[in-house]
Amino acid sequence: MRIAAVAFETQKAVVITDKFEQIIRVNYAFSEITGFSNDEVMGQTPGILRSRKHNQNFYAKIWPKILADGSWQGEICNRRKNGELYPTFQVINAIKNDQNEITHFLFAFNDISEQKRNERNIYEMAFYDPLTGLANRRLLENHITKALAAAERHHHYCALMFIDLDHFKNLNDSLGHNFGDELLKRVAARLERCVRKEDIVARPGGDEFIILMENLSTDESEAANQALAIANKIIEQCNRAYTLSGNRYTITASLGIHLFSSGDHTSIELMKRSDLAMYQAKEQGRNSVRFFDPDMEKKVENRSQLEHDLRQAIDNREFLLFYQKKVNAQEELQGYEALIRWPHPEKNMISPADFIPVAEETGLIIPIGDWVLEQACQTLQQFQQNKDTQHLNLSVNVSVKQFRQADFVPKIIAKINHYNIDSSKLELEITESMLMDNLEDTVTKMKELKTIGLAFSLDDFGTGYSSLSYLKNLPLSTLKVDKSFVRDMLIDKEDAAIVETIIALAKTLKLQVIAEGVEQIEQVDTLKKLGCDLFQGFLYSKPQPLE
Repeated sequence: MRIAAVAFETQKAVVITDKFEQIIRVNYAFSEITGFSNDEVMGQTPGILRSRKHNQNFYAKIWPKILADGSWQGEICNRRKNGELYPTFQVINAIKNDQNEITHFLFAFNDISEQKRNERNIYEMAFYDPLTGLANRRLLENHITKALAAAERHHHYCALMFIDLDHFKNLNDSLGHNFGDELLKRVAARLERCVRKEDIVARPGGDEFIILMENLSTDESEAANQALAIANKIIEQCNRAYTLSGNRYTITASLGIHLFSSGDHTSIELMKRSDLAMYQAKEQGRNSVRFFDPDMEKKVENRSQLEHDLRQAIDNREFLLFYQKKVNAQEELQGYEALIRWPHPEKNMISPADFIPVAEETGLIIPIGDWVLEQACQTLQQFQQNKDTQHLNLSVNVSVKQFRQADFVPKIIAKINHYNIDSSKLELEITESMLMDNLEDTVTKMKELKTIGLAFSLDDFGTGYSSLSYLKNLPLSTLKVDKSFVRDMLIDKEDAAIVETIIALAKTLKLQVIAEGVEQIEQVDTLKKLGCDLFQGFLYSKPQPLE
């Protein structure tokens, strides 16, 4: 009994309960660890210590093991009397009599908070930079290895950015290492604000930082643009002045990017490539971004230059509207489609296929689209001043971003009223992609404009994810057969069947149907037999200035 009494007062907390789990005795260590006195817990169950960090399933797995094996051990998070949570390592034993019946339970546990802190400190020392709290080289290499495996499976691109502060040594030499350390911490904080939550920002050492971006686009060019957007943001943030102990200090950064998706490359090889790209940035004047892949770099430079030129084109009003005829089955002129063209002052005519995607991506499509609508309304005003052209209609393409603008409908109405034109002669061409997102908003706006007489044409029908349910609910007037089907309908049975189906569907829904890309008289003959209403293509005219 004396030996048992001494053993009971161990440094571990000990709780003895009856078979109903009601506490009948605790030791001094229990009160020291939990804050509960002996009197406060008598008749209670060990549930008084529960932290609510574990769900019912956690406890439900413990008791079957105790009843079957007679014991259980593991980590449990408990709550002290003052509400503080703490981790414990706990052992629970079932005590049985001679008849093998459970008479008591014995709980023994110790507070392992200090052990957990030490483990965390060791982990942080092993995987994190002590100055900035960022991942160190070792942890970054682990993440790159996992990123390579994921990219191989899902075929998406990743980017590795190597960032080096320009002339950082001058700061250390002139103001001291304390200022240098403070600057590194400030730069680390700014980098973390520039990237996405899932990106890894690391400091392998010195004034170098590396960023790992996963889950970029599966398209190389698009992935490069995504990485470049972050890189430019980083350059801009790094260039902002820092206040260090009351002193303002400005520093720039050079940044190298290497895109990867798969291949037999190690994390060290990938970091070396982004490092080489960073040195190219330094050699070409510092405070800039360079890609490891020269071809990709050229693509990104061209795209960046195109965006710059596009902004200038908007300011300088360099665009033109060309017009392509639309004729009926009797080859009578019914109207035109207005098509934007860009005669670049130095690069001649730039194709809409090249600049429209950039305009969409940057949001420049909104001012460009506004200009197109303005010019179209002016043209309709001219048509209505001449009795020979009063009957003509004019269609213009509208982008998703234009249509999503809150003031899109008022803007259209204002232009129609300003030029005093017959709104029934203006047709807006929309694409199926516009209907895939926020259909309810699209239908509402279309119906508002339909009430004042505007017509709507569904462009490139059959090339997207067509849904018959929206076709019957949309206030459309025309379906437009995509030129890809018209081009091969005389030689490809499947294309011929698609064209026939689209025309039949349009007739069922009481919609006009127009075929674009018509270049041969044989196409016209076949389309007429199928019931096509209008025709547009090089057979009748190429897009050209109105005059």
